[in-house]
Amino acid sequence: MAAHISEAAAADLARRVGESMYAADAASRETMGIELLACEPGRATMRMVVKPLHLNGHKICHGGFIFTLADSTFAFACNSRNHNTVANGCSIEFLRPAHEGDVLTAEGAEQNLAGRHGIYDIRVNNQKGQAVALFRGKSTQIAGTVIPADEEHKETP
Repeated sequence: MAAHISEAAAADLARRVGESMYAADAASRETMGIELLACEPGRATMRMVVKPLHLNGHKICHGGFIFTLADSTFAFACNSRNHNTVANGCSIEFLRPAHEGDVLTAEGAEQNLAGRHGIYDIRVNNQKGQAVALFRGKSTQIAGTVIPADEEHKETP
């Protein structure tokens, strides 16, 4: 991607990257029931309704599902500039349980991007706006792009 593109072009590219990744992400979309709400430069928002299949032996949402929601949001945020990017580390803090029927929204934001490495914070809230989990992911850019480079600068209406 060119170093200097307009904010509108960067936002359009991030949206298209998000749409492309989401279409290919059967794990988030089909297995987890996660919805992509927004993909913007360095940011992403995703949502998941806690269903019976997400519950553990305590009848609360299994932490692995909350982690996956946060991790997917991290993936969309760190790939939003159309550089293939992978996680190289992360951590999560579980703050309160989520229950069947809760609507969990994960909002991720880039905190730092230096060269090929980035740091992203993701906050998972329930429908009451209460923090359920805080996730921090560290990313590394690898070779390639999500959208082919020759299609990168084609803005859509």
